[in-house]
Amino acid sequence: MSALPASAFARDGIALVLLGVGGVGRTLLAQLATPAAHGVHLVAVADSSRQFANARGIVPAQARRLLGGSPQSRNDDALFAALDDSGLAERVIVDATASTEVASRHADWLARGCHVVSANKAAIGERLDGWNRLRRASGQARRRYGDAATVGAGLPVLSTLLRLRQCGDPLLALDGVFSGSLSWLFNHFDGRRPFSDLLREARERGYTEPDPRVDLGGADVARKLLILARAAGHALDAHEVFVEGLVPDALREVGVAEFLARATELDAPLEALRAAAVRDGNVLRFLARLDENGCARVGLVAVAPSHPTARLAGNDNLFALTTRRYRQQPLVIQGPGAGAEVTAQALLGDVLALRGAH
Repeated sequence: MSALPASAFARDGIALVLLGVGGVGRTLLAQLATPAAHGVHLVAVADSSRQFANARGIVPAQARRLLGGSPQSRNDDALFAALDDSGLAERVIVDATASTEVASRHADWLARGCHVVSANKAAIGERLDGWNRLRRASGQARRRYGDAATVGAGLPVLSTLLRLRQCGDPLLALDGVFSGSLSWLFNHFDGRRPFSDLLREARERGYTEPDPRVDLGGADVARKLLILARAAGHALDAHEVFVEGLVPDALREVGVAEFLARATELDAPLEALRAAAVRDGNVLRFLARLDENGCARVGLVAVAPSHPTARLAGNDNLFALTTRRYRQQPLVIQGPGAGAEVTAQALLGDVLALRGAH
């Protein structure tokens, strides 16, 4: 049986469309089959080219099989029809893709009366006008935009920052390590192995993107910092975040294979920076930083042993928030900042928060 029995539906439930069935989407499907997701009904699932929709509901465990055999091509109108025909009180589209094109439609979906929950940073972590458009659409339609999964995966970073601001405790400074791959690399870069060796191992472990320059360039960290800066009340545009990446000019435009073959060119300059940091009693960390004036920077920094990121291990993320009331010692949020399980859980948490949203 691929559809849920009619008795499984309650009018005060949530009808859900899932876009993206990669690692995060696949994990979310598994979580939708647990008791925690009671009242959430999957009515459509889609990838970049196909979709399967059934207003009566789809059994999550069968969703990928049904999608694989579906003759339906991608069509937003059919997805909206499934949401509307479900008769459920709340309707949500979950974006578990990394597609800029998909993210560009978030505001339109809000305007059409759907909540949107996203792990996709492209809509809120790039141009300021796109972020403003989302805010307007959400406010005018009185629909929620769930973004907990865009920064820190399952870590309660955005929610904590917003709560502090609502309580009149403004952010004075934010700094931390926002990338699991860069966290692992510099937690292990102690002079015993060249940086290029560590980079190859990180790639083999799946910590980096297939092209490690995506991580080393700092653009993803910059997007996360931009999202947090805006949540703190700074209307920054993407070009206002200063990014100092680790990829030299000579390696930026070559193919992936050539970059990997020439990765040893990173070793000497990074080892010189590491040795200089050690002489001063410091360690290197790839930090994102924001001050109370909205100055945002991303790059490699030598930090003192007393800095919260100096004690990081593994591939954890760390966010240190200094506010008026957390001035003497910052509020530190630390833990896995990536991974399908925690990212899917953040998506599910935003979906469950829609219960009774009307």
